[in-house]
Amino acid sequence: MTPSATPAYRRLSVEERRSQLLDAALGLFAHRAPEDVSLDDVAEAAGVSRPLVYRYFPGGKQQLYEAALRSAAEELRQCFDEPREGPLLARLSRALDRYLAFVGGHGTGFSALLQGGSVVETSRTTAIVDGVRRSAAEHIYQHLGVPDPGARLRMTVRMWITAVEAASLIWLDEDKQPPVEELRDWLVEQFVAVLTVTAGRDPQTAALVTALSADG
Repeated sequence: MTPSATPAYRRLSVEERRSQLLDAALGLFAHRAPEDVSLDDVAEAAGVSRPLVYRYFPGGKQQLYEAALRSAAEELRQCFDEPREGPLLARLSRALDRYLAFVGGHGTGFSALLQGGSVVETSRTTAIVDGVRRSAAEHIYQHLGVPDPGARLRMTVRMWITAVEAASLIWLDEDKQPPVEELRDWLVEQFVAVLTVTAGRDPQTAALVTALSADG
């Protein structure tokens, strides 16, 4: 008799099961706002029982949402973790490619996950989102080679990060138009533009703009 081809059952480790549940939750949040996703929905998507979801997230939906948000936030942080090699603007373009790929992959859930507006938003979830913005800014300062950015440069970089978020949301509302490559290049050009404006008021930024011009 031919042996059965059914694979043997393998019990998942705690971390593997937790990752499975978070992946299922993020998949749902990619298409629906967190308040519209129930624990039953997550259990069904993961192919497990509702009590099992509670076993790993005894705090219920709020705990699951915050854990999913942290997972998404970590993925976004990694978008800006670009090797400090080659021209700065090329590095920024590659980071934006990863960022926009995340935005495009999570669709309408991007707003609920990272821009607030959810009924389950708390000071903790707001802090998680702010942590992504701070991390992005720190990566940019490092790429600029500025260990101690002044107030005007800090404000400029933070304003640009906010503009990137806003542009990403509008891009989703506009059915991902213009094409992602055009959006990426446009955002890079805006980065140079806001630095150039600040350079007229800040010697530190002016030196950076000069260096960018010579960077090719």
